[in-house]
Amino acid sequence: MNAAFVVFDQLTALDFVGFYDPLSRLKSMDFIPDFQWQICSFCDDVSDPQALRITPDSIGQSLNDFDLLVVSGGYGSRSLQHCDQFIDWLKTAASVPLKASVCSGSLLLGAAGFLEGKRATTHPHAFGELERYCAEVVDERIVDDGGVVTARGVTSAIDLGLYLVERLAGVDVRSEIALQMDYPYYPSRVPSE
Repeated sequence: MNAAFVVFDQLTALDFVGFYDPLSRLKSMDFIPDFQWQICSFCDDVSDPQALRITPDSIGQSLNDFDLLVVSGGYGSRSLQHCDQFIDWLKTAASVPLKASVCSGSLLLGAAGFLEGKRATTHPHAFGELERYCAEVVDERIVDDGGVVTARGVTSAIDLGLYLVERLAGVDVRSEIALQMDYPYYPSRVPSE
């Protein structure tokens, strides 16, 4: 399983770290030992508005060979949704079977055409911007429309990471990772007997 974690300049750090932490535990806690990821960007200079730097593993390389794509959000997404070069690069992920975003990262998925005819969510301040890209803007924490999963605002990144863990490895693994993270807000489910 190969994942592409998309970052860009002026991202929101928690958008990225929120999903990165639970997903990377699939490997570190030995649930999916072959789970691999790359931090992918279109530019080499990536930092959040407070100058926290993130070093990408790959820059501008095609995203078509991944199994999972997760796009961060943040202020930079507002201009990148209108940047043809960035959107063309993101479109190289068309064949990726599972795409996800957090916060305004959904605007980037939308600009690339990945939300067409789908239900999606984003940060409440971006609901109006998202309307042009999808069939319906939904005011929910996580919206799963098959091959595309979108998460609401910044802190929903943790919920998104755990939700994707559950999709990839099941409810029991999600519960163990949430427990290890000491994250009590994601609802626990008791497996049926």
